[in-house]
Amino acid sequence: QVQLVESGGGLVQAGGSLRLSCTASGRTFSRSAMGWFRQAPGKEREFVAGIVWSGYYADSVKGRFTISRDSAKNTVYLQMNSLKPEDTATYYCAARRVMLSSRDEGEYDDWGQGTQVTVSS
Repeated sequence: QVQLVESGGGLVQAGGSLRLSCTASGRTFSRSAMGWFRQAPGKEREFVAGIVWSGYYADSVKGRFTISRDSAKNTVYLQMNSLKPEDTATYYCAARRVMLSSRDEGEYDDWGQGTQVTVSS
């Protein structure tokens, strides 16, 4: 099992930027595929971005968000630029116990507690 702790959420104006961080402990981070998901009020949780050796993205964030990982720090990042009000959600970090990409939240084994991102218009 891996423990995940997210940070970096907050309130930002439309067009602004935020960087989310997710620090992992427990199982070897370098053998875990990582992902970011989000859930807006009244909506289902949705895939945002994932990374194994390189990043992949939901169409709604492609070109605006960048996922990266630093194995020396056991941390995965989500750089969010050109934020829109529709990006407002609780963002969750997740880990898979295999090094395979997935957009399906059911295939992730461990989850963080979430961090709130609010984008004002």
